[in-house]
Amino acid sequence: MARRKEPSIPDALLDQLLSGADPKTAFDPGGLLDGLKKALAERALNAEMDHHLAGENGAGNGRNGYGKKTVTSDSGKFELSVPRDRHSNFDPQLIAKYQRRFPGFDEKVISMYARGMSNREIVGHLHDLYGVDVSPDLISAVTDAVLDEVAAWQARPLEPVYPIVFFDALRVKIRDEGFVRNKAVHIALGVRADGTKEILGLWLEQNEGAKFWLRVMNEMKTRGVEDVLLAVVDGLKGFPEAIVAVFPDATVQTCIVHLLRHSLDFVSYKDRKPVATALKGIYRATDAEAAKKALTVFEEGEWGQKYKAIGQSWRRAWSEVIPFFAFPEEVRKIVYTTNQIEALNSKFRRAVRARGHFPSDDAAMKLLFLVLNRAEKEWKMAPREWAMAKAQFAILYGERFTQAMA
Repeated sequence: MARRKEPSIPDALLDQLLSGADPKTAFDPGGLLDGLKKALAERALNAEMDHHLAGENGAGNGRNGYGKKTVTSDSGKFELSVPRDRHSNFDPQLIAKYQRRFPGFDEKVISMYARGMSNREIVGHLHDLYGVDVSPDLISAVTDAVLDEVAAWQARPLEPVYPIVFFDALRVKIRDEGFVRNKAVHIALGVRADGTKEILGLWLEQNEGAKFWLRVMNEMKTRGVEDVLLAVVDGLKGFPEAIVAVFPDATVQTCIVHLLRHSLDFVSYKDRKPVATALKGIYRATDAEAAKKALTVFEEGEWGQKYKAIGQSWRRAWSEVIPFFAFPEEVRKIVYTTNQIEALNSKFRRAVRARGHFPSDDAAMKLLFLVLNRAEKEWKMAPREWAMAKAQFAILYGERFTQAMA
């Protein structure tokens, strides 16, 4: 006869918890289950505060009472007493500052992974703070479940028209066939007709070129994109040819800030400030003709003669520089740089810095997707210049833009 499996919680303890109450009510809102969640969460939060104050954040710091926070769980809502510190820099892992939903184990693991923690760091964190022992393989299994979500997200339908799409790349180190290789994660950030932002996709590739970008453009078209009005890029190899092959009416604009950074790569440190000042006359010109004259003046001047490679790099990119001058100041502030993607890249870099390299392409995509998911929650509204930009786009692109507004 098979032996009855002993419960993980002793019957005596369960009897003590129920203390004569109807067991059926334990699962009701505000019942025993919510009470246990509340008690365990508050104990864990206090343990996190102790850990916070014992570290480098503890110098001159200390506890400062409790704040109230209402969170939602699968069984209902309950109120937590969240400890505070005097420096107000305590950011708990269990329930983050602005989080309102009580996390399950999987959600918590994924949240820590998205913050850049490795599998073994998560194992150690769970053990140190909560006394929970799990294996790195279990953490990997939990986070691998995200890959299905990544695949679905990467194949989701897109808007028919995007007034602006920013394209950029981030280099990461990934182990491939026994070697650690540098690969590029290419990012496409679209601006909708109402000015709100959306990441269109992530693509991992060791070498970029016209064939790669043609595949990306065809994928976007298959997912529903019919037109791109303006594509802002950072000198991506083979990109201009690929986008006009799929979206023939698209305007390709070089990122001016990246062109400036590339120019200053030729300059000694002590000369950078005056050279940057001299280049302002080009990109701050009123129109393309004035900009061309300013470029000639720069090339014939002191700094252009000393660093001739700068003028040559601007000349090579000139056909993708001049669309910028058709826009008024309000629109230029939006399109002259890929800084919107740069801000996202900075979040990616913080998450991958401590890892050194990724064991696989999937591991890299998994983390970058989770970081992206957190970042998109911060995007609430369109930039303030967008109201003026819409009017200019309607004039410059006519029906192509008004169709996106429909």
